[in-house]
Amino acid sequence: MWAVAVPTLTAVVAQPSQLSVALRPRAFVGVSGPEAEDYLQRMVSNDVEALAVGKVCDALLLTPKARVIATLRVWRRDEDDFLLLTEPELGDAVVAELRKMRFAAKCEIEPEQHTSTIVFGGDEGIPNDEYGVLAREVLDVAFEPTIAPGELERMRIEAGTPRYGYELDDRVLPAEAGLDKTHISFTKGCYPGQEPIARLHYRGHVNRQLRVLAVEAASPGDEIEYQGKSVGRVTSAVPGVALAYVRNEVPDDAELSVGGATARLDLAPARP
Repeated sequence: MWAVAVPTLTAVVAQPSQLSVALRPRAFVGVSGPEAEDYLQRMVSNDVEALAVGKVCDALLLTPKARVIATLRVWRRDEDDFLLLTEPELGDAVVAELRKMRFAAKCEIEPEQHTSTIVFGGDEGIPNDEYGVLAREVLDVAFEPTIAPGELERMRIEAGTPRYGYELDDRVLPAEAGLDKTHISFTKGCYPGQEPIARLHYRGHVNRQLRVLAVEAASPGDEIEYQGKSVGRVTSAVPGVALAYVRNEVPDDAELSVGGATARLDLAPARP
């Protein structure tokens, strides 16, 4: 969990020349009220109660069968006030799910409008580890982007970071994408999806995992073959590198085929 220093007012500020900056599309949901902490603790996969004011954790909103509804970054703005950062297409789903399950909980759940910018080299904002190097996610400050969306996407893929709609959907188990290591507490109380998550963690294993591939050219949906058998599929790709779900029995030094091109597993994705 990370401490946060975030500018609280929308502003245009001087941009130091050494900062690299990229826009980060987001949807935002505010959860506030006297029972906001208790409600989120019962609804998401990480330990919200452990967050001090100003700190952040990653979490998942799951179905009872542990399928991913949304990935979340939970920022505790005040004792009874939380901001949830999610993917731009998931804001409505987060609001709908949290309102549907709220019942008599004394908290308000409302979409909010903010802008988000990823700043590499800065020291203010919400820590962000999606791109292989530590960065800060700054809200409501108008920096001029210096990194194109395609460059940022390459950094995400090289870092092995899953993205909803690409690596994540309602068919993917969190452990297949490695989210059990970053988004889940195995010591907190109950939440939707906890039982299958815990059962898989303590008594089972997944059959495939998200891996980074070195490959000259690939496209999402391409089949991955090893010794003439299909062993996975590509989910995201840019020239030279791709993300893919690959079956666990494939050796790390295997030579793979993707659309006729040779591919190899990247054994050291650039996660900080």
